[in-house]
Amino acid sequence: MAGITSIIESCRIKRNRPEYIPGRIPDSTYVRILDTTLRDGEQAPGAAMTRDQKLEVARQLVKLGVDIIEAGFPSASKEDFMAVKMIAEEVGNLTDDDGYVPVIGGVCRCNEKDIATTWEALKHAKRPRILTFIATSPIHMELKLRKSKDQVLEIARDMVKYARSLGCTDIGFAAEDAARSDREFLYQILGEVIKAGATTLTIPDTVGIAMPFEYGKLIADIKENTPGIENAIISTHCHNDLGLATSNTIEGARYGARQLEVTINGIGERAGNASLEEVVMALTCRGNDILGGLHTRINTRHILKTSKMVEKYSGLHLQPHKALVGANAFLHESGIHQDGMLKHRGTYEIISPEDIGLDRSVGDTIVLGKLSGRQALRNRLEELGYKLKDTEVESVFWQFKAVAETKKRITDADLRALVSNEALDAQPIWRLGDLQVTCGTVGFSTATVKLFSIDGSMHFACSIGTGPVDSAYKAINHIVKEPVKLVKYTLGAITGCMDATATTSVEISHEDMNHPIFSGTGGGTDVVVSSVEAYLSALNNMLRFYQ
Repeated sequence: MAGITSIIESCRIKRNRPEYIPGRIPDSTYVRILDTTLRDGEQAPGAAMTRDQKLEVARQLVKLGVDIIEAGFPSASKEDFMAVKMIAEEVGNLTDDDGYVPVIGGVCRCNEKDIATTWEALKHAKRPRILTFIATSPIHMELKLRKSKDQVLEIARDMVKYARSLGCTDIGFAAEDAARSDREFLYQILGEVIKAGATTLTIPDTVGIAMPFEYGKLIADIKENTPGIENAIISTHCHNDLGLATSNTIEGARYGARQLEVTINGIGERAGNASLEEVVMALTCRGNDILGGLHTRINTRHILKTSKMVEKYSGLHLQPHKALVGANAFLHESGIHQDGMLKHRGTYEIISPEDIGLDRSVGDTIVLGKLSGRQALRNRLEELGYKLKDTEVESVFWQFKAVAETKKRITDADLRALVSNEALDAQPIWRLGDLQVTCGTVGFSTATVKLFSIDGSMHFACSIGTGPVDSAYKAINHIVKEPVKLVKYTLGAITGCMDATATTSVEISHEDMNHPIFSGTGGGTDVVVSSVEAYLSALNNMLRFYQ
């Protein structure tokens, strides 16, 4: 395996896109990327997009640099027809940063009506491609189509000829369920559609059943045994029912496929399709060292933006651990990992977040939680502007650990709340031991407070009040016996989550308002405890002043 630095650097290498020629690629190591988010991706349950949303996604796919945009299924509905037509007319004549105009494809069944409708939607694109398909596996031919092999072969050949007769010179043919098809029949039908004018042959693993070694061998066998295969491009189309779509796609490329059909975020029927970001970044990072120089012309810095757009418009939210584009993809919580990242990001990251369009520093990738260590905490505190001594870091660290046990993630605002006067000042005159409150709609709010004084003695008091905070403050006043007046009380929640840290700010003075005002802060997941700690912090500041 190549060194980590060379892997990261290889992600930034860009090569020229070869001239687009239907049925042939001048560069034998170049891999065309066909994005089918707007067709197969939209077939995911609940993922339907509006016409305008599809158009915006198509525009973004141009910025991403895909070679072919499969825009939809024009004969499926009037809405789909209009969406494909809009994309063909506008996006099909846009140039990307390389000056390349993407191919716009439309999918259709092998019948004249579907093909004619598809051509009508596509014909105004600079590079239109009709993508027709028919099933070739025994189970599909017998139980779905109810047709013999000879009938299926004749339909496929005739419909490719018909598509050519309309004036389209770029024809894709897909043998649906190819992975479960008889090999000899597959070679035969693919050879016939090539003779009829097909320029790209899609080999779908429609039900996601193939193992990577099986799918790679299927591609190799087709390349070896199909008559006229030198006049067509072999394309993969893998589904993710067993979680192998990306692996199968890469294996297909290794064995001769030079077009890969993928979707953004891997969305699609059932468990989805091969994920564009996974396939592209695998080729980008490993293409040079173990994949024979295979490469694409995808602008990887547009990956994250495209992912977020598709997530928003499709309504299909990503799991946090989704490779590359999930919320956790570049986050590190383990103390060991964080220490390595602070020393060199290559220790635990094979690519930089910036390579997919995520601009963040090493500090941004470190998540503070219960598994984090002192070094990560110190580093983040320094980034927030806190220059603490070792003893002060140690004090904050154990407070941090206590809060981290009660909530999953510690935010910067949480840290600011933790770095309070109590962590930095001298030993407090009064500190909280225990607190118990009773409140609700029945009876008075009551609070029982246990405090420790600076000499270690223990003090208890109980009080009632208008709420749990008021009753707790009154109980503290019974113990401390100082004429304190509450001047200001502010409570804030850092996030909208149930485990948000409450930050409390309190200002107090002696009852004589001519005296100065003293402030204190508290933080924690319990609102009342946070409020009591803020009050005690202000009270200690006041008592020290008068001492």
